[in-house]
Amino acid sequence: MDALKQQPVKQQDSECNYNTDGYEGEGAEDGKSQDGSETLPYIDESPTMSPQLCVAQGPDGEPISPTPPEGLHEGDLGKGLEMKKLVLSGFLTSEEIYINQLEALQLPLRPLKATATTSQPVLTLQQIDTIFYKIQDILEIHKEFYDALSPSIQQWDEKVTVGHLFKKLASQLGVYKAFVDNYKIALETAEKCSQANIQFQKISENLKVKGPKDSKDCSTVSMEALLYKPIDRVTRSTLVLHDLLKHTPEDHPDFPLLQDALRISQNFLSSINEEIDPRRTAVTTPKGEARQLVKDGFLVEVSESSRKLRHVFLFTDLLLCAKMKKTAVGRHQQYECKWYIPLADLTFQTPDDSDPCPSIQVLPEHEIEEMKMKISVLKNEIQKEKKAPKGQSRVERLRKKMNEQESWLLLHSPTIPFRVHNKHGKTFLFLLSSDYERSEWRESIQKLQKKDLQVCILTTYELQVLTNSCVKLRTVHNIPVTGNKDDEESSGLYGFLHVIVHSAKGFKESANLYCTLEVDSFGYFVSKAKTRVFRDTAEPSWNEEFEIELEGSQYLRILCYEKCYDKSMLNKDDNEIVDKIMGKGQVQLDPQTVQSKNWQMDVIEMNGIKVEFSMKFTSRDLSLKRTPSKKQSGVFGVKISVVTKRERSKVPYIVRQCIEEVEKRGIDEVGIYRISGVATDIQALKLAFDTNTKDILMMLSDMDINAIAGTLKLYFRELPEPLLTDRLYPAFMEGIALSDPAAKENCMMHLLRSLPEPNIMTFLTLLDHLKRVAEKEPVNKMSLHNLATVFGPTLLRPSESESLKGQHIMSATDIWSHDVMGQVQVLLYYLQHPPISYAELKRNTLYFSTDV
Repeated sequence: MDALKQQPVKQQDSECNYNTDGYEGEGAEDGKSQDGSETLPYIDESPTMSPQLCVAQGPDGEPISPTPPEGLHEGDLGKGLEMKKLVLSGFLTSEEIYINQLEALQLPLRPLKATATTSQPVLTLQQIDTIFYKIQDILEIHKEFYDALSPSIQQWDEKVTVGHLFKKLASQLGVYKAFVDNYKIALETAEKCSQANIQFQKISENLKVKGPKDSKDCSTVSMEALLYKPIDRVTRSTLVLHDLLKHTPEDHPDFPLLQDALRISQNFLSSINEEIDPRRTAVTTPKGEARQLVKDGFLVEVSESSRKLRHVFLFTDLLLCAKMKKTAVGRHQQYECKWYIPLADLTFQTPDDSDPCPSIQVLPEHEIEEMKMKISVLKNEIQKEKKAPKGQSRVERLRKKMNEQESWLLLHSPTIPFRVHNKHGKTFLFLLSSDYERSEWRESIQKLQKKDLQVCILTTYELQVLTNSCVKLRTVHNIPVTGNKDDEESSGLYGFLHVIVHSAKGFKESANLYCTLEVDSFGYFVSKAKTRVFRDTAEPSWNEEFEIELEGSQYLRILCYEKCYDKSMLNKDDNEIVDKIMGKGQVQLDPQTVQSKNWQMDVIEMNGIKVEFSMKFTSRDLSLKRTPSKKQSGVFGVKISVVTKRERSKVPYIVRQCIEEVEKRGIDEVGIYRISGVATDIQALKLAFDTNTKDILMMLSDMDINAIAGTLKLYFRELPEPLLTDRLYPAFMEGIALSDPAAKENCMMHLLRSLPEPNIMTFLTLLDHLKRVAEKEPVNKMSLHNLATVFGPTLLRPSESESLKGQHIMSATDIWSHDVMGQVQVLLYYLQHPPISYAELKRNTLYFSTDV
């Protein structure tokens, strides 16, 4: 509903050419980049039209009972009074705006009535009564409420009561009930009258709304947008009641009155929501049934062997795929229909006579990671320029560049296929970044298909009208890039989220169950962790802990699956067994809540299933610290030279054993070293290696391979000094930046030779291992660049004292992105280099040296 705050967008007609069968739109593919992929449009916001009233709902969609929040206790009284006044002042200001909007809506009423009895009426009296039904009554109710509330705020103290005013306002909601019942007819009548009468069209598209008091500002708003304001208002009033109760002591006279007002309002909202459909009315079908928008969003379509950004609209009877047309500056936005499928003809099963599926173009992972690095660097530059004098013009240029790079990332990063087919065997392929998102689209379509649907074939005109309506109907207005967010909006969390997936309940029968965890970064969601499969149970108890890296993340998603072992269930298109999603849900990562030192326990409810989990967050600046161990008897947090001397070895035992186990049974594991291991398993192995437990070999053979990979990464991350040393770090950064290949070769080999012997031997051992892992890339999906991205910062990141020498204090994000790209490139250089032996390295004479 917040989208209603935006200025309305005037609907423009557009010329469209469509195939004669009415199923697929034609049009030149403009807006392409050199590689054939489509550049993404910048999309402004426009008003919504949904008549849905928001009331808090549980996971099953049922309204939550109107239990108000507890009131304040005595100690908080002063602060509570101040907060209550602030809430009321804000609400009073919004009431003034609302009254101005209602008055603007009423303004043409008198002249329209005056012409209704003449020989050339603009509207008939019946049309006027239908369009403006109950507006006058609502206006009088709110004027009376405003006039009564305003003096109370001006004379504010602890004795002032306002609960009676809100209770009276709630008791008059019957007028809103009448308005809501008439709302759909009012909109349709206004639309028909606009089409039939050019004079009314001009009036309805140019209503003048006064600004706040003492302001001469005046905005132009459409009648359609203003007619929606009363529906939006009830929800806002209810939300304010929640806030007022939160800041009102329980023994204050207002408390029971506000409770009553909240109860009445919530009961009203619940009853209204049962009667009005939350979907958006688009156009009326020839049979007189309302076609409504159920869901829309931006998806990447594979078309003509390249990726295109589409805006996909799911209506009650069809799926429509559109692209934003290029328009001149100042012109209103328009969509072009690319194709549509009636839901009665749509299937997810590949028909036997279907077209060959388009091939999926997947960019090398390192190109995606490099783009992420570039975006991170740009974000930091923008933050620095904001503080610089006269930096605003440069900020705008950087924002534009970042928008282009984020758009490129959104276009090229999705890889999860989502195919839909029509009855003629035509296949359309979308690529999504999240199984959660794919499941949402599939479930929404399947729910609509359960109804008695008939095939709808649109005429060219009907398709054009429907496509034109999409600008007003859409719920998603912007592609999810940073440039489309306000500066005040949360930039998300950077650091590490520790999540324990405890257990799940509510399954109707025993199954093989597991969970995956997804977080958002750079505008899309990615899968970060997966629990083990708990076999043949209705109450799985995983109790597995994961460490998930966050890159500007705002949400955590949990998906619960039933594992399928039946090979007959292979997906024909992907040649993969598709596990069934039993439930899914998400929680917002609120910085205030998450950044507690203690574990926060929570429950996600999904389709009757309850998944219990705990989480805590470590900010990036804390997680980057290398902290030496106080106990020098172990191996974690102890200098590598101390460990190898004690063990009388050239390479630490922990490194040798973890590498051996990964090569024995983990080299074919998809995402090895990238997928998080269970944190509790990693901690158990850490303890075993630190205490030199005799059962280490037995533990390694029984442990999940991702936990062993995670233990190796943790060992290098917790070294008090990076493997490639603090002393040589600046030289490594300078060496990798050299342009001349010969100079770079000499420099990089000389630096390697300059490392202490245990460091060289350990590095070369790890290097050979990572190369062997990358040889299995077709199976494990881990390229040399992927491995460099995982291990580069771990092996090179300086200890805290070194990294801050000679630098000003930097933010956590600055510290993270400052040299990460260089660290990745250093390791990648050695990974891509022909095999390096220790003996040969020591024998070589250098013609180039650098001060180390």
